[in-house]
Amino acid sequence: MIHPAHAADDARRRSLSERFAEPIAGFLGTGRYLMLQTVVIILWVALNGAIVWLRWDPYPFILLNLVFSTQASYAAPLILLAQNRQAKLDRARADHDHEASDENIRLTREIHAAVCHD
Repeated sequence: MIHPAHAADDARRRSLSERFAEPIAGFLGTGRYLMLQTVVIILWVALNGAIVWLRWDPYPFILLNLVFSTQASYAAPLILLAQNRQAKLDRARADHDHEASDENIRLTREIHAAVCHD
């Protein structure tokens, strides 16, 4: 029998948005992403300040601000989609654990009753 959490995690049952959101949300929460973003910012600021003829976004870096705002406007809903899916999995696991616990209590009482009556 398939554990309900595994059944809920079945890739065939996941929507396109869930399949799209989870890897992105997973990447956005890593140290690798933070390091990559830090390097991009340093390069952006350094190139805009050091190479006078190449200044595509002079100080105060309005384009960089726009890029981050756009990124945030897409990242937040993707992260929420992934969190909602994780909450569904957690709920399925908790329900299964509760059912298993109830069954164990019932079996323990039956065994106790059988042992005490012998």
